[in-house]
Amino acid sequence: MSADQFELNCSVRTESGKGASRRLRRLNNAIPAILYGGNKDPMALTIAHDDILHATENEAFFSHVITLNIGKDKEKAVIKALQRHPAKPFVMHADFLRVDEKQAITVKVPLHFINEDKCVGVKLGSGSIRKTLNELEISCLPNSLPEYIEVDMLKVELGQTLHISDIDLPEGVTSVALSHGEDSDLSIAQVQAPRGGGDSLDAADASEDDTAADESGDSANR
Repeated sequence: MSADQFELNCSVRTESGKGASRRLRRLNNAIPAILYGGNKDPMALTIAHDDILHATENEAFFSHVITLNIGKDKEKAVIKALQRHPAKPFVMHADFLRVDEKQAITVKVPLHFINEDKCVGVKLGSGSIRKTLNELEISCLPNSLPEYIEVDMLKVELGQTLHISDIDLPEGVTSVALSHGEDSDLSIAQVQAPRGGGDSLDAADASEDDTAADESGDSANR
């Protein structure tokens, strides 16, 4: 997917404050936003609510460089924060960070787990997959920004845990957590043994042992 697929038409916002933001949402069906970074002054923006709501329905919106059309100017940015209404499907505010093609950006991208149904620990060990991360914070140049990162569960065995260091990151992409050292190598997913699986096996073994002992005793009495 091209980074240019996401465009939002914006206008410069002159009024500020909670009252102005409420009027903007109520009367104009628009939301306040802010664009900052890139060695420029922050810019207060207004965006049509339906436009940004529709864009956020696509997961890729959060991990792509977005083009903001501000009058005759265009700004490249990534979304850094999105405030939603706690009870209604309504976007309240958006924060955008300017990007420079020559400077690395830090963004959280979603993890896509593949081959879950073919996982060794699931098929042969009757285990279940427990995911501990659903997104990963990465650093890269804007043109290297991936839409998502795949986590292949195919060869993960029963009881095994995958960590960030086990993922094959795309070229030019680094993990922010791993840049802090091995202690920050967080777990991503693990294949857990079925509940009671160990007890059932132990009980079966004990039953076989009892049967063998009884047969041995019967033989000795004959």
